[in-house]
Formats: sequence, C-alpha cells, structure tokens
Amino acid sequence: MYKFIARPLLFKLQPETAHGVIFKSLKTLQAIPGGLALTKLFCKIPQKPVEVFGITFPNPVGLAAGLDKDADAFDILGAMGFGFIEIGTVTPKAQPGNPKPRLFRLIKDKAIINRMGFNNLGVEQTVKMLKKKRTKVIIGGNIGKNKITTNEDAVNDYIACFEALYPYVDYFVVNVSSPNTPNLRELQDKEPLKHLLNSLQKLNNTKPKSKPVLLKIAPDLTDSQLDDIVDIVNETKIAGLVATNTTISRKNLSYPESEIEVIGNGGLSGKPLKNRSTEVIRYLYQKSNGTIPIIGVGGIMSAEDAKEKLDAGAKLVQLYSGFIYEGTGLIKEIVKSL
Repeated sequence: MYKFIARPLLFKLQPETAHGVIFKSLKTLQAIPGGLALTKLFCKIPQKPVEVFGITFPNPVGLAAGLDKDADAFDILGAMGFGFIEIGTVTPKAQPGNPKPRLFRLIKDKAIINRMGFNNLGVEQTVKMLKKKRTKVIIGGNIGKNKITTNEDAVNDYIACFEALYPYVDYFVVNVSSPNTPNLRELQDKEPLKHLLNSLQKLNNTKPKSKPVLLKIAPDLTDSQLDDIVDIVNETKIAGLVATNTTISRKNLSYPESEIEVIGNGGLSGKPLKNRSTEVIRYLYQKSNGTIPIIGVGGIMSAEDAKEKLDAGAKLVQLYSGFIYEGTGLIKEIVKSL
C-alpha cells in the first residue's frame, strides 16, 4: 500500500516537506489511544531475537539516525516493527542546520543526498521526549557537536549529550563522520578520536552501569584509516562500530554529472552506497577477526541486501533510505528472511 499509494503522493512533495508530513502523522497516530497496539497488529513483524553488546534486540533490523532526530516518534516506529530506533544526531544546543533546500531524492537510483547539518532541537528537548516513552523499544542515542563548537572543544559537547541522555537510552553512537558539519570528519583522525572516546569511556565507567558506546564511521576511509579504527576500538574498549555513514562520493549514479553538480554538497545514501558499505563491514570484520560487533547500514533495499551485510560480518542492520523508498514492508521482508 505504501509503495503504490502513499509513496507516489509523498514524492510529489519536496523531501523535507514530506518528512514533516510523515512525522506529524506518526506523532498523531502515536498519541491516539490504541494507536500503538493497532500499528503493531497491522505490521505483524515476527520476533527474531539477537543479543549484541549485552542487549537483546527483538529483531536485528533498526532505524538509522537521521529520521527521528528529536525523538518524536520512537514508540510508533518501534510498533511498526523496528528492533531498535536510533534517535538524533543530538547536539547540546538546538541548531537550525544548513540552509534549505538540503534534502534531495535521486529516485532512479533509489538514493538521497542530504546536507541537513545536525538540525535538531537540542538535548534538553530530546530528554523531554524520551521521558514520555510508553513502550520497551530499544533506543540508541546518536550524539554530535554543535556547528559553532571547535574541534578542540568538541569532547565537551559529546560529554554533555552523554550525561543528559544516559538515563534514557540503551546505547550511544558517537557521530564524527557526517560530511555536513564543517571539519567534523577531522575528529576521525587517530589522536583526536582516541581522546574523544577515552573521555567518554572514562565517564561511562563512573556510572552504576556502563552503556555500550559505538562509533559511526564514514565509508570514505582508506584501508589504513580502517586499520586505525580497529586499533582505536581495541584500545578504548568501546562496544562496537556503525558502518557506515553517508558518502561524499558520487559514484554509481545514473544522473548526468551536471544535475548532480546543481544539487551540490551533501552525503549520499541509498542503493549507490550499498557495495562500499558492505566492503567496509567485511574489511573491519576480517581485520578484527570478528571481535568487534558491527551495525551495518548503507543501501539496504531488500532482504538480500540485509543478508549481504550480515554475511559480511554485521550483527545488526539499519535502514534509512530503504525505509523511505520501500516502507515498513521492508522490515518484515528482512526479518522473515532470517
């Protein structure tokens, strides 16, 4: 029904307008008495539990960060069948993000380019929403720095988000790999990254119960940089990796180069990212001898795509563009195939 009725109507709207319409509808459905139960009954996603970094997920298919930025609809998204929801990216202070337009569909390629720029209402508002949680859906907190914060002071932004979200999320994802915040990816360099992760782990270890901290990495890293990532994970003892974020590459697109240039900068997600994301997962899995849990994300448009990620070494997978193009049916298709 989504692909033949809802999606054609939504795709007539500007992408960010369509996103607003969808989330307003989800929030309304979430608030209606019985809305969550009816959604769960309608979607009928089977249970396929999997335990990763000490958490038992009802199924291995999650929603990637970037859609529910402000924790508006995690309960209803969980009722739709996702095994876990990653909110954010959340920053300490509210920020508007980059100027519009900043979200573009490449429909022929089942792809999206975005340069949102961590637009969100800030961590205090996110906490207010998380306090309203009504279900047992597993929540990941994807955290970042504000645009005006220098890289030298970035660790303080991540610590502020960690402290505020700690009581309300089940795991954390450190986002230093978005291409849409100036100089953010420099924090993926070995020394700044070790300092950031060690600082968070030091704080994490003071808590009554430490929570899994994962690192989200870019698909554009070289093999030597991926080697560094494996070393850093082992040294800092974080729980795992999310591979991968969006790419700055424009490979595997069928559109004329002139059309892509008009869109401009931003991270590419969707089907064109699929193979590179899987390559990164496989490399990390082999380099670490399978000792680092990996959440695989990037270009999953079918059950076969998800299986490819899992066969490459991922323990869990996440949807973003695939959910926009295929709807909730993709969740069921993947879970039933496992």
